[in-house]
Amino acid sequence: SNKFQLLLTPNSYKYYKIRLWSFFMASVRNILIDQNADFSEQFTAKEDTGTVINLTGKTVSAKLRKSYGSSTSTAFTCTTVSAADGTYTITLTDAQTGYGTLERGRYVYDVITTLDAAPNTIQRLQQGIVTVSPSVTRADA
Repeated sequence: SNKFQLLLTPNSYKYYKIRLWSFFMASVRNILIDQNADFSEQFTAKEDTGTVINLTGKTVSAKLRKSYGSSTSTAFTCTTVSAADGTYTITLTDAQTGYGTLERGRYVYDVITTLDAAPNTIQRLQQGIVTVSPSVTRADA
């Protein structure tokens, strides 16, 4: 019989756990958000092979942060367009992207799914850099 044995050290456990049980890496897609404007973009969840990921029974969520270590975040509103086709949208309102709320510059974001039933598996679908383009037309101070 074929047996698989993996010797783990305290420092290698997380690495091997991720590498052994992950079936694909999150796709990388950078996005541009105009400050002081509504933002909405539709995406299709796909595996590395190009196979569409069925989103049935999963909740999609996404956040952006100024940096990976930031303690504050802005949550996108996520809507599944077609679970079977793997399509979803992420949106922010003009209030969320407003001057003084979301400053111009570079941010990071990711999109995850959470399986609605136990064991509530979390899978990262997408990640990337958000560039917030500054607004000129806005209420004067």
